[in-house]
Amino acid sequence: MPPVNRQNDGGQGLTVLGLETSCDETAASVVRLGPDGATVLSSVIYSQIDEHAAYGGVVPEIAARSHVEMIDTVTRQAMEQSGLDWSELSGVAATAGPGLVGGVMVGLSYGKAVALARDLPLVAINHLEGHAVSARLGAETAYPFLLLLVSGGHCQLLEVRGIGDMSRLGTTIDDAAGEAFDKIAKAMGLGYPGGPALEKLAASGDGSRYDLPRALLGRKDCDFSFSGLKTAASRLAQTCETDQDRADLADAVQKAIARQLMERTERAMKAYLESHPELVAYDAEAGTSKSGQRLFVVAGGVAANKTVRATLQKLATKYGFGFFAPPMAYCTDNAAMIALAGAERLEKGWVSDLDAVARPRWPLDEARATGDPVHKKQGRKGAKA
Repeated sequence: MPPVNRQNDGGQGLTVLGLETSCDETAASVVRLGPDGATVLSSVIYSQIDEHAAYGGVVPEIAARSHVEMIDTVTRQAMEQSGLDWSELSGVAATAGPGLVGGVMVGLSYGKAVALARDLPLVAINHLEGHAVSARLGAETAYPFLLLLVSGGHCQLLEVRGIGDMSRLGTTIDDAAGEAFDKIAKAMGLGYPGGPALEKLAASGDGSRYDLPRALLGRKDCDFSFSGLKTAASRLAQTCETDQDRADLADAVQKAIARQLMERTERAMKAYLESHPELVAYDAEAGTSKSGQRLFVVAGGVAANKTVRATLQKLATKYGFGFFAPPMAYCTDNAAMIALAGAERLEKGWVSDLDAVARPRWPLDEARATGDPVHKKQGRKGAKA
């Protein structure tokens, strides 16, 4: 691979084109990482919501074909919005997994083509690592921090010491929180995407009417489970006769998911502090994050849910953690987070070969995933996380 070009932006930092195609958004972004943190120079996202709405969820084949049709247009728009020439880029970063492998292959192949044609280094990025650093797009969030990554396909608690240096504390043993939101919303007839629709409906509901199950109460680890909640709520949805019934159930579901996220996160916070007694309480008055302070980050699409955010922010304050989350525009899948992860890797001189492969499954903590898999080998590959 060509060497990292550190001179082509006047010494202001590394400027990276990011590409994201892991699910149903075709996204491209240009991000500059300088001495004062990250600056998003452009961010373009083409959403396939209308193409999948009729099916109530993402159809992998349709998603892959749409990525093929849109990737060039979206990338050119991102470059135009950035005001930069191709020669001013330091590198190109592309999601290489995990995700729908057909879509991942589109973005990664396009990234390889850009890298080869423009003589730029390529950085193959773990989509989850992109989410892990996404809070750093809104503010200079210092390492290390405790991370709750919660989205449609993933639900994990991680200790993040830096780029490429993360340890899993807990993960879902079945469904992710975002999947539970979407599937329950579908059972309630709310359409796709279901999560935002359920949140809107819950605003006028009283969840105390419904008693939903609480998962894994006998376990003292930090793992999650949402399959029982999903099944129970889907069955209750069949009994709803009025709009108020549906609003009350939506509120109950939202609060149940927020409660489980809070309970497991509280366990993780206690374990994190036990293993890091040197961390001091976050200084909210100073308003800046510093290494050595207690910092908590929540990222992923579910981080956009206001009830979830408020619940976790209250918990962070209780244990002296500073609460950080990406700006709303960078909670769901986007390419700015991929570009930032790529820039941070380029800073360390970490680049990928042009034979980098697309991976449908790619755990952030591969050592833990291999040594202590959530799904034991029984003829199945298990969850992509």
